[in-house]
This record gives sequence, structure tokens and C-alpha cells, in this order.
Amino acid sequence: MTTLMLVILAVWFVALFLGPPIWLAMALAAWAFLVLSGISDLAVAQRLAKSVDSFPLLAAPLFILMGNIMNSAGITTRIFEFAKVSVGWMRGGLCHANIVASVFFAGTSGSAVADAGGLGTIEIKAMTDEGYSPDIAAAVTASSATIGPIIPPSLPMIIYGVSAEASIGALFLAGVIPGLLMAGALMVMVRAISVRMNLPRHPFPGIGDLWRAFKAAFWALMTPVILFAGLFGGAFTPTEAAAVSVAYALVLGLFIYRDFQWRDLPKIILDTVETTGVVLALVMAAGLMAYCLTVSQVPQLAGGFLTRLTDNPLVYLLIVNVILLVVGCFMEAIAAMLILIPILVPPAMKLGIDPIQFGLIFVLNLMIGTITPPVGVVLFVTAKVAGISFERVTRATLPFLVPLLVVLGAITLWPPLTTWLPRLALAP
Repeated sequence: MTTLMLVILAVWFVALFLGPPIWLAMALAAWAFLVLSGISDLAVAQRLAKSVDSFPLLAAPLFILMGNIMNSAGITTRIFEFAKVSVGWMRGGLCHANIVASVFFAGTSGSAVADAGGLGTIEIKAMTDEGYSPDIAAAVTASSATIGPIIPPSLPMIIYGVSAEASIGALFLAGVIPGLLMAGALMVMVRAISVRMNLPRHPFPGIGDLWRAFKAAFWALMTPVILFAGLFGGAFTPTEAAAVSVAYALVLGLFIYRDFQWRDLPKIILDTVETTGVVLALVMAAGLMAYCLTVSQVPQLAGGFLTRLTDNPLVYLLIVNVILLVVGCFMEAIAAMLILIPILVPPAMKLGIDPIQFGLIFVLNLMIGTITPPVGVVLFVTAKVAGISFERVTRATLPFLVPLLVVLGAITLWPPLTTWLPRLALAP
């Protein structure tokens, strides 16, 4: 069975480059293994159903819905305006505002693509209108969008938590410090580039300007505060937090900002269903593939091979970093997670690596993959928004990979960056 599975995996990997949807290619590969190995067709239906029969996974469509509502309710504009007033006086001010806005928006959307496509539209237009080149505008937008899935809420962390049976609440809390480190590291890089390119900055704002911008964005900025207060205080689970966030977004759009109408809701729900459908198709296909891998003992063999390479946890993490960075260049993040978690997580647990630290390393690696060619989905989104070629965005984004890799190295070498806050907040 192992040989059969390896052959099917090789064929499936080649098929990915022919252009079919990843979930379809994965499902066909798994089905082929089941047929050729003589396993009953009933296993297909059972495994597909079991893979999505998860209460924590219910948070995914709810957070997607919340992000869509906030994009349509004018909340992104208010967040960016507050960020612009707060840090726009620095050299390369709109670049810094771009990053700070992504930190705030990360607490509402949890998606790199939503950040790049929603907030990025406002950011790139504002930057190009003030004379920034489309290349630098797109590069800063793409690199800062990777913060979205690190600072909670986070769709990739929900997927990781469900697949690896890790605490989603702990994963959410673990993302706060790395997310802020990413923002700080990117701002240091922006500072260096701004001085070299003599990028513009706004005059230092008065107290009145700061207050007006803060007042306009206050209720939007309260979204992550409410989420954290509820999670810290034990008022609700991450799944319940998603439902609370949707209700809060509706209240903001309908009654506070009043930029959102009931007639907008059907289209938003349809957009949410479409996005959720893609995610769940990946989850179901990957669940079936994971079952086939388990039956064929590929994870056990791969895990045994990796643990034979080293019994040093740090060396293992470095090997995993290399694997995930390479995979992220060629595969969409959620699909890569669903395939690799059954293979890479068990050896990590045997070596005593904290599952929360490993989850953050896993997610951050694949978020970096969203801004690396040839399949960097965030690069494609920002290139389209900025109206420039994929190649130009890729070249402009390369320097911003350095600070992100530095943060990745930091959370790999020093576990407390990811484990301290969850232990502090969730201690009995």
C-alpha cells in the first residue's frame, strides 16, 4: 500500500501543475488509492463527513462573514485613516500607516487575502495618489497582509487547531506577540527604505486630529478588544467568539456607522458561502487524503525518517522551516497545512516541541509563502489592485521577506515568544 500511495502522490503532484482545483486533484488522488487498494467506497462518504464534523471549524465561515461585513461597512477606511494620522508623520508615513492598519485589520479579518484585497485597495490608492510608486505601495501592502492570519482571529490557526487537535484559544493568544514583532520588523525595513528613497511624510498631527481619527475608528478598533476580553475572561470559546464578532460587525455597519444596508447582506452571505465552500472542499478532500496516508503508513514512514535524521528539537524545527518555505512557494497555505500536518506534527510531539509554538511556526512559514513566487496568492491580489505586473510586485517585495524571516527565526529559537502569553492567560 505504501508504494501505491507514493505513486499516487507523485502523479497528484504533477497534476497540480496542469491547473485543476487543488481540492479536486486531492480528492481524485485519494479516491484512486481507495479503489486500487480495495477499500470500500463507503469510506469516502464517512471520511468526508467526519472531516467537517467539528464544532471549532464552525468558526471559519463566521470569521469570513465578519470580515466581509466589515469590508462593506466602511470600517476599513476608518482603520486606515486612524493609522495614517497616528504614524503618517514618520518618514515614509503611508508605508508605516499601511503596516499599522494591517495590525488593526488583522484583529477583524484573520485573512491575508482579505487584508490585501480589502484594506489594500484603500492603501494602494492613497499611496499612489501621494506620489509613492505602485511597486513600493504593492510591496508594503503584500508584506503587511501576512500579519492578518497571525494576529487573531485567524482562519489558518483554526484549521491547524482542528487538524492537529491543538487549543485554538491558545493558538490565537500565541499569535499576538509574533504579529506585533512582524509589524515592528517591517516598520524598521520601511524606515531604512524611506531614508534611502527620501519618501514623503505628513506633518505631525495635532491632538484634535488624533482625537477625531480615533473617535471615528473607535468602535472598529474595539473588535479585537472584545474578542480578547471574551477569550481571556472565559466568556466564550473561539467558535462563540466568531458568532459574537459577526453580531458586532452587523451592529457597527447598521446602527453606528450606517454605511451598511440590509439589502447588502444577501450578496455578502453569498460571497461568504463561496469562500467557505472552497475552504470546506479543501478540508474534506484533505481529510480523505489524510485517511489514505494513514492507511498506507506514509506519515509513519516520513515521521520515522525525519526523527532518524535528528533527535534535536531545534534541528527538527529548522528542517521543518525549510520544508514549509519550499512548499509555500508552490501550494496554497490551507491545502499545504491539511496535507503536511499529519506528517510533520507527530514527530514534533515525540521530540517534545510545544504544539502551540509548532502551530505558529507552521502558519507563519505558509504566510510567508503567500508572498513568494510562483504561487504567492497575495502577490497576485496586490498586483491586480496596483495595476502592475506580478513580476514587478515580486521584485519589490523581496526585501520585505528579510524581516519576516527574522521573526520566523526568533519564534523558532525562543519558544516563550509564542508560549508565554497563552500560559499566562490560560493558567488555572
